[in-house]
Amino acid sequence: MQAGKLRHRVRLQQKVSQQDPVTGAVEPSWLDVATLWAEVSPLSVREFIAAQAGQGEVTTRIKIRYRPGITRHHRILYREQIFNIEGVLPDPKSGREYLTLPCSEGVNDG
Repeated sequence: MQAGKLRHRVRLQQKVSQQDPVTGAVEPSWLDVATLWAEVSPLSVREFIAAQAGQGEVTTRIKIRYRPGITRHHRILYREQIFNIEGVLPDPKSGREYLTLPCSEGVNDG
């Protein structure tokens, strides 16, 4: 993957449960795991329609350098927008150069 394509700064987040010190209730929240360079590409209308059949509401494709452990249970923050990861696709050659993350936009409560 060419480094020049990774020109967007994104934050990878993971859902965690934290106990409220006042009430004692366990509440879900999102914790930043890493800040990454990425290529954020909104899908064309044609790609969007094709993706809609298989993925639901995939609206954006985000590519990052390979990083182990990323799953659908993570999310991406980019320009204060939340992107829910709908799948994790390794590159077709080595599987360890980059990851393609088909994403949908919107609030993700986990």
